[in-house]
Amino acid sequence: MTPLRILHAIRSDGFAGVEQFVCRLAIAQASRGHDVTVIGGAQKSMREPLERADVSFRPATRTVDVVRAIRRNAGTTDVVNTHMTAADIAAVAAFLGMRERPAVVSTRHFTRRRGRFRLLPLDVIVRGTVDAELAISDAVAVAIRVPSTVVHTGVADRRKTAAAREPIVLVAQRLQPEKRTEIAVRAFAASNLANEGWALQIAGDGAEAAALHALADTVGLSRVKFLGFRTDLPELMTRAGLLMAPCPVEGLGLTILEAMASGLPVVAADAGGHRELLSGLDTHARFIPDNVESGASALRHFALDPRARDELGRAGRARQQEFFSIERQTAGTDAVYRDAIARRGAQKGGAN
Repeated sequence: MTPLRILHAIRSDGFAGVEQFVCRLAIAQASRGHDVTVIGGAQKSMREPLERADVSFRPATRTVDVVRAIRRNAGTTDVVNTHMTAADIAAVAAFLGMRERPAVVSTRHFTRRRGRFRLLPLDVIVRGTVDAELAISDAVAVAIRVPSTVVHTGVADRRKTAAAREPIVLVAQRLQPEKRTEIAVRAFAASNLANEGWALQIAGDGAEAAALHALADTVGLSRVKFLGFRTDLPELMTRAGLLMAPCPVEGLGLTILEAMASGLPVVAADAGGHRELLSGLDTHARFIPDNVESGASALRHFALDPRARDELGRAGRARQQEFFSIERQTAGTDAVYRDAIARRGAQKGGAN
């Protein structure tokens, strides 16, 4: 199949879930022979791995930076893949008044609509420019309320290590209110697993860090360790015994996918994309969102039953390999691109 010239656009200087998504997908696309460029994202975290994979990288921290980059590359690009609303708007501005342009595919990462500019819905503003919407999960597809194609996020398979897992409940996420990290702290305290030799480790940083430290003191948790921002999550996941994911609004859940690929058993809030990831697995792996007792019960069920824990880890890894591989994601994304390009070409032909 003919290689594509792909431009990923994101207005960002960070390296959170969306930026990691873009980096991982761009590298996979380049490995399949496509010509790939990434606009935006953290230079420190993205430039080296992207350029090592022969993917061009350009920083873009302002919307105007993205607009200029899209315009500059328009003549040598088959498809622009935008990520998040600011990049969608940048594509609209970049192609304003341009008769011939590449196809635009918007990847939707969150379980919410685009919002409004004054009284006008942003969906209306981008509708004439975006040729296709790509949702990372069924939960996102339902929430955005516009026609879209679901292509689930994928990750690379990871072989299990021979190292024995430790009695650690790992939480790995940004410490922001919507992530509900406090539910994990309270659930671990309510589970009494500290008395069984288990510890809680929290990897991540954010606005709630100080409040969570105070909460740990309030509930009397001595076996909790705040690790801060970490770049070695794969290593942490090979040592931990359980991953807890308390956020009830994840579009899918990259950290859960990484854990599943590592064979790390997961307990997660039964909401959003978590349901798709953990569907068909032990029902004890999903707990009632924002419910401390339900979360504590899920933790105890697996922490105190090594056989159930091992089976959940094996089943989760098998599910990731079958349904959430990077190969499957890349193929699905390619199909959306080519359909959008064909429809863009048909519109061009009809206008002549």
